[in-house]
Amino acid sequence: MPLPDAPPSSPTPSLRILVTGGAGFLGSHLCDRLLRQGHRVLCADDFSTGRRANLARALRHPRFRLIQHDVREPLQVEVDRIFNLACPASPPAYQQDPVRTLETSVLGAMHLLALAKRQGARILQASTSEVYGDPRVHPQTEAYWGHVNPIGPRSCYDEGKRAAETLFTDHHRHRGVDVRIARIFNTYGPRMRPDDGRVVSNFIVQALRGEPITLYGDGAQTRSFCFVDDLVEGLMRLMDCEDAGAAPVNLGNPGEFRVRDLALQVLQLTGSPSPLVARPLPVDDPLQRRPDIARAQQLLGWQPQVALAAGLQRTIGHFARRLARPAPAEGAEALPAQAEPASRSVGASALGALPAMRMPGA
Repeated sequence: MPLPDAPPSSPTPSLRILVTGGAGFLGSHLCDRLLRQGHRVLCADDFSTGRRANLARALRHPRFRLIQHDVREPLQVEVDRIFNLACPASPPAYQQDPVRTLETSVLGAMHLLALAKRQGARILQASTSEVYGDPRVHPQTEAYWGHVNPIGPRSCYDEGKRAAETLFTDHHRHRGVDVRIARIFNTYGPRMRPDDGRVVSNFIVQALRGEPITLYGDGAQTRSFCFVDDLVEGLMRLMDCEDAGAAPVNLGNPGEFRVRDLALQVLQLTGSPSPLVARPLPVDDPLQRRPDIARAQQLLGWQPQVALAAGLQRTIGHFARRLARPAPAEGAEALPAQAEPASRSVGASALGALPAMRMPGA
């Protein structure tokens, strides 16, 4: 079934759009989509988890520009819209340096909201279903306040995203900033890292390598899995929607699957002989996760279209090709070619020496 028509309000052609975290799994797909729509795209990434290889298509495009920048520091650019996707999203990545993770969410939100205020730009925050914690309400609606441990090993990410939502809504209420908040549920697809640490990539990589499939607990916990193309469509519609306002919108697939059933489906699709091996549940790991997307359906005319089996096949193909290639040398992607380094303090940097960084073709 084709996607319903987008809401009648459409964006002005060739907007100047900043995507922070744009070299990541989700951000790179968003950059590609924005370029296909005719926009001028500035991608900012510190390459802590993002990869230059994800931007292979975008880097060949004349309306694309890439800079290396950490959103914990201010950025001075001229833009019409901002997608803030800057923050490690997988548990191994965000727990590696929890203080940095929290700073990325909070300081990054503050700096980008200040930029949006100065530029009169609309800004979208990529929030997360983790704001619901280990939920006591199922499925989760945007009205649910969540059940989150503020001092656990996941709290740097969970509470960082919750604080960012507070900053976004208060900047909207008290400073007139035009904001959007997307609460993103489990998303998967090509360009995920093999060491991502999330369940879909873990299962696929283990199956392709013939390693044991690691199940945490008995595998009865549930998740919803949204293919990346569907999620990007939701982000685009939310950003373009004139009636969305600052209220959060769940974006995810309402189909609910047991983690064990996902493992069995991956084994079937890969033909792998890998056994299932049980491990203890991680601390604060939610037992149920499923979005209520009624608001997205009504407001945006959006719902996921890609079935899990079809999305898994495309994702398995990506990992099969990637695992067949030699791994890059350590540190090879730390400062990618064609990326312009942005110094830590814009006010005293090459960026700050310019009146403002202009987008390509501006």
